Amino acid sequence: MFYLHPLFCSFNTESEKLCKTYRNFASQGRGHRQKRQKKNKRHQIILKTDLSKLTSRSAKVLLPLLLGGMILYWMYREFDFGLMSDVMWHEMDWTWMLLSLPFGVTAQLFRGMRWRQTLAPLGERPRLSTSVNAIFLSYATSLIIPRVGEFARCGILKRYDDVTFAKSLGTVVTERAVDSIVVVTITVITLLLQLSVFNNFFITTGTRLDTFLGQFTTTGYLVTFICLIAALLLIWLLLRKMEIYKKVKDTASNIWQGVVSLRNVENIPLYLLYTLGIWGSYFIHFYLTFYCFEGTSHLGIGCALVTFVVGSIAVIVPTPNGAGPWHFSVKTMLILYGVESNAALIFVLIVHTVQTMLVVLLGIWAWAALALTKPVSVKERQ
Repeated sequence: MFYLHPLFCSFNTESEKLCKTYRNFASQGRGHRQKRQKKNKRHQIILKTDLSKLTSRSAKVLLPLLLGGMILYWMYREFDFGLMSDVMWHEMDWTWMLLSLPFGVTAQLFRGMRWRQTLAPLGERPRLSTSVNAIFLSYATSLIIPRVGEFARCGILKRYDDVTFAKSLGTVVTERAVDSIVVVTITVITLLLQLSVFNNFFITTGTRLDTFLGQFTTTGYLVTFICLIAALLLIWLLLRKMEIYKKVKDTASNIWQGVVSLRNVENIPLYLLYTLGIWGSYFIHFYLTFYCFEGTSHLGIGCALVTFVVGSIAVIVPTPNGAGPWHFSVKTMLILYGVESNAALIFVLIVHTVQTMLVVLLGIWAWAALALTKPVSVKERQ
């Protein structure tokens, strides 16, 4: 039999222990490296997500500002601002401008009251002061990021009066639908009354509807319709497979309740009166400014109605308070009514600036008022 010296055996045993210890350390080292790699990957994903969100938010702020700024620069690139200063301090009648400002306030007051009435059928009864201040602040915040005010005001009602966010957002959708119907109605009436002027506008700006639609064939319409249906079907299938489908479905259900809430409004005549008050105030807020300037004081209500409609459509373009598109459209209509180019440029710049300053002041007022407002729950309001 082969004999091993005890010292040799002891040496082998110690070697095995050392090797085992080394393997354990190596295994732990690999485990730590893998954990660090996973952690680094998570950090990279979080960093990419944060950068994506930051880029998206920056784009939402900068792109509207850039668009409005480019339009304004193009319009005023050769304008002598000394003329505007002279008009403001020596020629302009500020009395009419001051008389127009209260109607800018009443438009938002009526909107707050109408919104509160729309929420009532859903079992939500926020305080009138909170509803109105939410409207004031929503218009001010939309000067920074267009359309964000619609979400901001729902958040304000949620915070201060515990109103369900999804339901209040649904009523905002209802509100926009009603306002769209009003704008379309006013546009049709104005178009019929001032058809020749609108025709000149479409020809001048190159936006004739018949020319645009004439580029589509029957096949083009069919393909567009099929693509739209396919896109909606794809979105629906994706949502079905996502874990958040139920949450999205519940949110959409709450929004739909808000949309159909108009059917359950208790006092329809009062709702219509509020709507008339909103748009009547908007129009008077704009119309009275015509009498501030010598070049527009003689134009009459017909011109004011046309420019009001065109300006209301122009603000659909997502720039702060319609800056840029509103200036261009209103200035173009005034020129078609015979107003001299510089006078039209001065009119739109001063009127828009003053009305925007009013929105800012109302936003500051609402912010201060809400800071002093105590949040209440649904039980406390009842």
